[in-house]
Amino acid sequence: MRSLFLAAGILVSSALVSGCAAKAPPASAMPVREEGYALGSGDRLRITVYGEDKLTGEYLVDGTGSIAFPLIGAIRARGSTITQLSEKIAAALRQGFLDDPSISIEVLNFRPFYILGEVNHAGEFPYVEGLTVYSAVAKAEGFTYRAETKRVFIRHKDAPAEVLYRLDGATPVQPGDTIRIPERSF
Repeated sequence: MRSLFLAAGILVSSALVSGCAAKAPPASAMPVREEGYALGSGDRLRITVYGEDKLTGEYLVDGTGSIAFPLIGAIRARGSTITQLSEKIAAALRQGFLDDPSISIEVLNFRPFYILGEVNHAGEFPYVEGLTVYSAVAKAEGFTYRAETKRVFIRHKDAPAEVLYRLDGATPVQPGDTIRIPERSF
């Protein structure tokens, strides 16, 4: 009888443990690609207008999401891809300034990312292409002793809420993301 209760207890315990196991968080976020990347405040761009050295230069997407471009003034960049912004600038320059402008845009510096929670130095850090959560934690001088090292919360720029991800070496970070390393359960 005693062994029957013991066996039943083991079955109930294993059922409870397997029933409480949370679904695995999504594997990873989408990596950044410049051609599909939506520009935002804080991005630094190199805009080249071929044959027009005085228009070629570095431009910062300001807090309103615009860049101040010579001859045509403020151009809305936030939410545009590089291709879309290039077309906007070309269209504006065609209106009385240049006949057939040829424009190239390159992102020099992406907007920063933010990391908080159980890291040694939370804060704002410059984004570099190919950044993963592990790299971000390294920039923040590592995990604290209380850190949960198997999952992470990431809130993408302009997203309504943070999303839970499995924390591994391949979890990418996008420009403007806020990363939160939670405290582990004791």
